[in-house]
Amino acid sequence: MNAPVRLAQPLSAHLDDTLLALTAQFAATADIHDRDATFPFQNFRDLHKAGLLALTAPVGLGGQGADLPTALKVVEAVARGEPATALVLVMQYLFHASLDGTARSGWPAALKQRVVADALNDGALINALRVEPDLGTPARGGLPATIAKRTKDGWSLSGRKIYSTGSPALTWMVVWARTDDPEPLVGAWLVHKDYPGRTIDETWDHTGLRASGSHDVVFDNTPVPFEHALSPQPVGAPQPMESGFALWSAVLTSAIYDSVARAARDWFVGWAIERKPANLGASLSTLPRYQEIVGAIDGLLLQNRVLLDTAANGGLPASQAGLVKQLVTENAIAAVEKAIAASGNPGLSRHNPLQRHYRDVLCGRIHTPQGDVVLTGAGKAAFAVHAAANAPDPE
Repeated sequence: MNAPVRLAQPLSAHLDDTLLALTAQFAATADIHDRDATFPFQNFRDLHKAGLLALTAPVGLGGQGADLPTALKVVEAVARGEPATALVLVMQYLFHASLDGTARSGWPAALKQRVVADALNDGALINALRVEPDLGTPARGGLPATIAKRTKDGWSLSGRKIYSTGSPALTWMVVWARTDDPEPLVGAWLVHKDYPGRTIDETWDHTGLRASGSHDVVFDNTPVPFEHALSPQPVGAPQPMESGFALWSAVLTSAIYDSVARAARDWFVGWAIERKPANLGASLSTLPRYQEIVGAIDGLLLQNRVLLDTAANGGLPASQAGLVKQLVTENAIAAVEKAIAASGNPGLSRHNPLQRHYRDVLCGRIHTPQGDVVLTGAGKAAFAVHAAANAPDPE
């Protein structure tokens, strides 16, 4: 029998104070998790205690139904402290926010309720496991090698997923797979961490976001209940997608890296004020060169602020979501690169956080949609609009 659902508490009037405290707490241990590549379990206990793990879950399922601007505020605060924590949290928010729409129409109501109840009661996390060793990211096309076989009791799942962000702490995994039919069905199977035959192969040894626990997850004839097959479809069938989902994903994902850049900017400003070379006799911050660099960094971050806030508040069409993600991410990387170039050896020293911020911000380019896809799509759209506007009138 499931435990009683603890309804989410309304967002506190002191949310800003809570987020400020969480940023400081997470920043205090970020370097340790980065050096040791350890997963920040305590961060998620703190987020659960603060009532923030079911923030975007539908109210009808017991969540808080927070809108995109509110989710953006929380993600930014978490990412300023420890960005790998923010990445796992974004995956949670995206799934929860889509549970009452067509993108999750294949989910039985009882499963939706259970996933949210687990988050409320126990701080349970959920993420999709899609990438595979041979296939890479499914965003580029292709069929998964992970196989779901029918059994008398449900399904048996076998395969390996790589880059499984948050794997040490996930309660629920939405595993992309195909059936073993002659004409396979493709879709997702919902797997609980306690199902047998699931193991974590600790392969994650990355340059950036080292605390994300993005290890390989291996399934070896893992039994999955029949109803946990989330409406697999024939190959090539259109996949349901929420019209606003792409915008949520673009805003929240790119906000992680904008926040990393802001943390880098703050360190650089403080360092330039404190650094007083003997031959100068004054702070580096008094030099026009350093003032210009900080001005350029702030200009890039101002562009990001306008883009993120405008998109989050509905000021941009969903068709421009990819460009938002691309521009915010590249601005963030450029901002940190300016600080790295101007700080020299101190910026690259492992005694200082700037090198960590640089390694973390570069990970922004990895997320779907990637830059070449975004820019090619935008270019095609521009040519199509021009061609349509200049087509000869039919006789």
